Amino acid sequence: MKAIGLNEYGGPEVLTQVELPEPHAAEGEVRVSVKAAGLNPADVMLREGLLAAIYEGLERPYIPGMDIAGVIDELGPGVEPELGLEIGQAVVGIVDNTGNYGGYSEYVTLPATSVTAAPQGSDMPHAASWLMNALTARNALDTLALPASATILVTGAAGAVGGYSIPLAKSEGLRVIATASAEDEADVLALGADVFVPRGDGSIEAILEAAPGGVDAVIDGATLYAEIIPAVKDDGTLIDLRFWDEDPGRGITVEHVNVRQRATDIDAITRLREQVESGMLAMRVAHTFAASDAVAAHQRLDEGHLRGRIILTFGE
Repeated sequence: MKAIGLNEYGGPEVLTQVELPEPHAAEGEVRVSVKAAGLNPADVMLREGLLAAIYEGLERPYIPGMDIAGVIDELGPGVEPELGLEIGQAVVGIVDNTGNYGGYSEYVTLPATSVTAAPQGSDMPHAASWLMNALTARNALDTLALPASATILVTGAAGAVGGYSIPLAKSEGLRVIATASAEDEADVLALGADVFVPRGDGSIEAILEAAPGGVDAVIDGATLYAEIIPAVKDDGTLIDLRFWDEDPGRGITVEHVNVRQRATDIDAITRLREQVESGMLAMRVAHTFAASDAVAAHQRLDEGHLRGRIILTFGE
């Protein structure tokens, strides 16, 4: 089968089309004929070598991709009937990719508990645009387990994880302060944020004006780290989506969350799909590229300023 992978780390140009053995569904797995795969920051981290310590010694080429949408074409033995999965069904899935196993592939096998029906009415690019980021936001909020009276700060509020953190936090009664570029104010407020603070000079002061003493926690989608710590109260919490290991002081806890922790949490995955179908969570596509144009897709991803996912399409 065809896949998009890399044999060396670097810029978008290291991505190339490769041939891999066609996989087949094992015990408790389904095979999906991939029609669309979402591009995420984790794919760039892999491509640039930021995950080299994890990938060292694994067989190349390395295949990125954690968000996929497609059609089930094999059911392995032992797939629980109550999951409601069947051959020919349109589904979305989260791929715990490693080595030469990843979502940028014509076919992928994955645990049946990593798959749910594609949201009703969605096309394949939109279906591939939301699961990883929504599940990351869900994981962050579950890690925090804040009471409904708490105030949470979301940085990068117009971005991939921020756009799901806000409505999910609001659904649980949290007060949300959000930061993003000034041009994103209307969109962020439409997501449900209580207070919008433009990113840049004076933002810390504005946050503290809205939350005297500091916020209870921050989901740091913009990876501001030490820059945002002054806005967090003593003994508060910062959710780190990458690898920040400094001690911020004042009793503040840094919690690193990784979406892979929830890759087979079928209850959370199913609930998020229902929230997409209800309109509470959005499917956002910025651009689509044929898988054969993966280099151009990653070049556009590196440029940033996206409001939605870039999607690779397969089967062209």
